[in-house]
Amino acid sequence: MQMLEARNLKVKYGKAEVLADITFSLSEGETLMLIGPNGAGKSTLLRTLNGTIQLTEGEVSINGKPLASYSRHEIAKRIAVVAQENETKFPITVRDFILAGRFASGTSFGWDSGSDISAAAAAIMECELEGFEDRLMNELSGGERQRVVLARAIATGARILLLDEPTANLDLAHQASMFRLVRKKCRDHRYSAVVITHDINLAAEFADRIMLLTEGSQYAIGTPAEVLLEASILEIFEMQVILDNNPVSGNVRVTSVY
Repeated sequence: MQMLEARNLKVKYGKAEVLADITFSLSEGETLMLIGPNGAGKSTLLRTLNGTIQLTEGEVSINGKPLASYSRHEIAKRIAVVAQENETKFPITVRDFILAGRFASGTSFGWDSGSDISAAAAAIMECELEGFEDRLMNELSGGERQRVVLARAIATGARILLLDEPTANLDLAHQASMFRLVRKKCRDHRYSAVVITHDINLAAEFADRIMLLTEGSQYAIGTPAEVLLEASILEIFEMQVILDNNPVSGNVRVTSVY
């Protein structure tokens, strides 16, 4: 089942074209990762997928229905966004911040229902935040805040996740843990995710498919093995690499040549 589709997306700021000819579909249960140099259009693409940025041309649809036909409330019930480490440095507890996501998606009416509390508690456990419930957001490290923002997105119940560098400021162990969690939510619970990352090897390890972007255009899309080619990486990132396979997972592995 196709949960999200993008057809011939184009975005202009004035006369400057920042996205052009982006076309892909996101299946139920799939994790699609976006990689590319700084300025390639990754964050812009993510924001077009939930209607935050207006398209110049093309169409985004959810479950076969144009995104433009949904209200903001309806979009919020279907798409949850995790932005880069952001304005969460205010004195609200972790529990209340996560529960606020339930209000934003319209699943609560000003009080915490049993289902709200259960969803928040489950997200806290999944994101390894037990013991943080009564901590204030402005007392957390950047990495801890990022995990809380991800927990809030999961607690909404929206089944399409748009994640803009969700592992920013996380240590190596928590980076892998967060990507493992996103992949598990997709595969086991039929979520779908579009994830921006700068770490090519994390993308290779956890993505079902990768989209490689450059200068606002879709350079390639496919499995990690199809997209992560020595010639492509050299052309887009201007970096010489050696490719082999991770001896544990068997997935493609990228090593830079200095």
